[in-house]
Amino acid sequence: EELVDTIFTDERQQLIRSVAGFLDKWSPEKEVRRLMEAGGAADPVVWSAMADLGLQGLTIPEFYGGGGFGYLDLVLVLEQMGGVLLVSPFLSSVLAASALLESDDEALKTAYLPSLASGERVGTLALAEDSGRWDVASIETIAQPDGDLYRINGAKSYVLDGQYADVIIVSARSPRGRRLFAVDAETPGVTVTPLRTLDATRPQARIEFSSAEARILSNTEDGRALIEHVVAIAGICLAAEQVGGAQRCLDMAVGYAKAR
Repeated sequence: EELVDTIFTDERQQLIRSVAGFLDKWSPEKEVRRLMEAGGAADPVVWSAMADLGLQGLTIPEFYGGGGFGYLDLVLVLEQMGGVLLVSPFLSSVLAASALLESDDEALKTAYLPSLASGERVGTLALAEDSGRWDVASIETIAQPDGDLYRINGAKSYVLDGQYADVIIVSARSPRGRRLFAVDAETPGVTVTPLRTLDATRPQARIEFSSAEARILSNTEDGRALIEHVVAIAGICLAAEQVGGAQRCLDMAVGYAKAR
């Protein structure tokens, strides 16, 4: 009981109620189906309303325009979103922000985090390649130094919301080992091709990089450890969505049984 009270504080319960009420209004089944048929892009009005609630910047520190909440708060929000199959690049964007938060480049964080927190920019992770694997050893994309920057060559597949992203966090092999890099989607040499998916609520894309300009996230941290850390956060966040979806299925089954 003490553990439950520690986790579900009054503040967190208020957050859950606020998000649940927002989703009831903006993400009913009819709206989810409409957005699926339209290609899986978020409704701009809903995305803006989410930003007004501070959801995109939930775990981004206040210094960068975010809310300064923790990952437990994010998990609780994602559980609610998973329960209604919210169509938006929320997961991909907060994962990109999570990677950028681990950067030791203050200028890089200042350049991207405030606009990710406000919803002005959408971010995503480009980690898997054609093998579909997310592990560090499978990375074949190359990053070559070019002055203070890098040039990325290679391709990433199954990139969540890749066709809607403004900033892409890419894993690549460099002379400093396997590292993470930030690439603007509009940078010359970036080609995005939407993929057909079974789940139309979760758009994916293949992104090709041809000498695309990039900035390294960290020169000092262990590149492998950083990538594995980001992948772990992604796995936890996805699991939270699935918990929300499973709970919704259970609630529907119980409701049907009672009605019968």
